[in-house]
Amino acid sequence: MSLRFIVIALALSSCTAPETQNHRTSDVGPDPRTEMGADPSDMSDADGAPDVRDVPDTIDAPDASLPDTGEPARPWRSALYPADWDANRTDPDGRFLPDFSWAGYRNGEQPVVRVSTTFDVLDFGADASGATDSQPAFQAAIDAASLAGGVVTVPEGLFRIDDQLLVTASDVVLRGQGAATSRLWFTRSAQMSSRSHLTFRGSVTVVSERPLDADGAERAHAIDLADTTALTTGDDIIVGWTISPEFVDEHAMTDVWQAFNGTWQPFFLRDVSAVTATGLDVDVPLRYPARVRDGASVRHVTGYLRNVGVENIGVADAVGWEQAWTETQVHVIELNGVADGWISGVESFASPGAPTAGPGSGAHLQNGGIIVRGSKRITVADSRLERAQNRGVGGSGYLFEVRQSSEVLFRDLVARAGRHNFIQNWGFGTTGMVWLRVHSSEGQTFLERDAQFSGVGDSEFHHSLAMANLIDSSTFDDGLSALNRKDQSSGAGHTATQTVFWNTRGTGRIRSYQWGHGYVIGTAPSMSVLTDMPSDDPALRAQLEDVGPWTAAWPADWLEGRGRAQDLEPRSLYEDQRARRLAR
Repeated sequence: MSLRFIVIALALSSCTAPETQNHRTSDVGPDPRTEMGADPSDMSDADGAPDVRDVPDTIDAPDASLPDTGEPARPWRSALYPADWDANRTDPDGRFLPDFSWAGYRNGEQPVVRVSTTFDVLDFGADASGATDSQPAFQAAIDAASLAGGVVTVPEGLFRIDDQLLVTASDVVLRGQGAATSRLWFTRSAQMSSRSHLTFRGSVTVVSERPLDADGAERAHAIDLADTTALTTGDDIIVGWTISPEFVDEHAMTDVWQAFNGTWQPFFLRDVSAVTATGLDVDVPLRYPARVRDGASVRHVTGYLRNVGVENIGVADAVGWEQAWTETQVHVIELNGVADGWISGVESFASPGAPTAGPGSGAHLQNGGIIVRGSKRITVADSRLERAQNRGVGGSGYLFEVRQSSEVLFRDLVARAGRHNFIQNWGFGTTGMVWLRVHSSEGQTFLERDAQFSGVGDSEFHHSLAMANLIDSSTFDDGLSALNRKDQSSGAGHTATQTVFWNTRGTGRIRSYQWGHGYVIGTAPSMSVLTDMPSDDPALRAQLEDVGPWTAAWPADWLEGRGRAQDLEPRSLYEDQRARRLAR
């Protein structure tokens, strides 16, 4: 038996403990694993192959920096976030907490602009009984509202929607009377892979492109450009660069990152706040170095939808059990190419199209829920999605999903019984995102439709180095991960850097092995926390590198206040940072 095998075996066995807490059924309702005909005991990888890294974790004792003295609990602050914190603060080892205060609709600075003109779907022939197709009536109401801006109102009732709905104009809002009373039942299933039932879609078009004159520094508002012709305050721009061989090598991702190599990727979606003598100032600082080496440039774009939203609506699209597994990446609501939009008061309900007994009975969703992609300054709030039928491979069962978007706020949400209940996915460029007071439970992943076993489906950073995101004051009764996923999902590799887990509670697990610096600050005693590297000894580390989620993730992520979440101040990092910025 080789030394390498012995070392690996010892490392894995030292991490092993019963994982019953990771399968605990929360208090939000019955366990859908039983209701939908599945046994929840498998430990398979979320993307279809056994994963030796997905080993059970132990519950760790409170952090040594905050010893248990037997005295009453006392408030504490992170060493990285003192009372006099400012956004430029950096410790001697290069660690800092990013400023997340810009997340959300209009950077959290203004309330939602309410459009007053209304268009009632009943006036366009909608059927509130659910007996006939109301899609033509809804689309006609949307088209009428699109001419000059307006609210498409949905009264009490069940409305059957047999085909897709599309919004392509700004200032259009779909508003119901409440998720329990104004309900949309989407019935189309065939040829719905990678599509959404209700889509708000901008037409983001590149007007011009200008290379950076010098490297853009992280946390900087200033961008050096030799040419600012035709750019003005308020213009929409995207800062990005090519996934060059140098960039890949710098992140130790050679032979891992493949899907986007050689392509220009949109990292930061910004507004021009000023045109200067040396280039531009942008509204939100850059969150990572933008290097001339990698062809970093500014693209002037137009075509975002603005001031669009969905409010107080119930949604469902679950279908027959076998049919649910023939399509993947089906979402109910999509915001795509939107600036300053919102979704609030949306809840899923038991679909009339789901089976009445057996597998899939009582399901709400066929597959996915809400997805935000290619958008900026979005708020998704006060909503609840649950009980997806298809929680298999291929991007299925993602309840709240975000892709290549900036400054998105997911606030006060409940996600239950999806695959990855909260997820960043596919492509570089998810930055400044905040999950605030979200609750995830019963996330599970299945290898195939009628599998009798499942693995824990973590909420997670799924693909391609999401930069500087925040999970804040949230509860996870399943799992939460930011790690090197290596060749899974077409070479996901490092999925996160500079991401902060702040005041995290629940009975699930945290796994944080981020590229560069990552931060876990304040966790509940009931949580399993894993950030430790296998060994500080270089020889042992080399033996273990290729079997763990810590691969190429050195240094170890900052861990502070383990078991002391209840005493952490401030309770919400996002809300405290936002209050500081607005006060200035």
